[in-house]
Amino acid sequence: MIQNQIKRSIGKLTPLRTSSYLRTNSRTYSTEPQPSKEKETTHFGFKTVNKEEKEKLVGGVFSSVASNYDIMNDVMSMGVHRLWKHHFINRLDAGMRPGSNQPLEFLDVAGGTGDIAFGLLEHAEKKFGDNVSKMTVADINPDMLREGELRFSKTKWANTDRVNFLVQNGEIMDKIEDNSKDVYTIAFGIRNFTNIQAGLNTAYRVLKPGGIFACLEFSQVENPILDYGYQAYSFSLLPLMGQLIANDRESYQYLVESIRKFPKQEEFKHMIEKAGFYVPEPGYENLTFGVASIHIGIKM
Repeated sequence: MIQNQIKRSIGKLTPLRTSSYLRTNSRTYSTEPQPSKEKETTHFGFKTVNKEEKEKLVGGVFSSVASNYDIMNDVMSMGVHRLWKHHFINRLDAGMRPGSNQPLEFLDVAGGTGDIAFGLLEHAEKKFGDNVSKMTVADINPDMLREGELRFSKTKWANTDRVNFLVQNGEIMDKIEDNSKDVYTIAFGIRNFTNIQAGLNTAYRVLKPGGIFACLEFSQVENPILDYGYQAYSFSLLPLMGQLIANDRESYQYLVESIRKFPKQEEFKHMIEKAGFYVPEPGYENLTFGVASIHIGIKM
């Protein structure tokens, strides 16, 4: 069972005692002239844009929806995202086990409003009596992070040093040390990266040996009949609901398109393996027919 593998892996976590290892030694560098950054393109939804532009464009989307983020997710998932997140946290089942003297170091990336981060801390405390493990919430968007800090100020952890907020690019994480985190989570964030593989490589870098990478993301419905209905709902109704609820049609249009551009489950699984992670079988768990999926990787 994947959950048992995760539990064993978390239970065996120990501080790193060897030097840091950057996963760059196997790269090869071409002496051929490289194209200028201005000519390198990527997708922003269904649009083709310069790579340099995407970060700003995505930032604009999430600054726009920051104050209505939960409403946005309710609209995008018909409210089911709350059940997905609850299942995600329970499946990860992370926390310092009784008898251990080594608190866990959590990192929630694209963590913005803090719902996953606070849920993980609550689960660890209720199930394992863990009231010492620490959480770093990282997000590239300061507006999203401010929403998380506001919510944090109303939690029971507000007057402790257990939660830290950082503005960080998930592809680089220059303020996070190598081999320093036990659990890395990202929910509905990685599809917005300009370079998803770079983000996965960075996740591998910052995790300790034995550390867990866990991703919850909108995905691809595998049944073609169900997918047809889902796409009809997504492209016809979601932008309209974004206009009516948040007066923001364009942001919702991008979010729908970004889901379609995200790699399918098998491809994303291979990308996680390419970063160096061991991926337990069957490789991922589809939720609601594949509308979303959970991916787990272990740094061996």
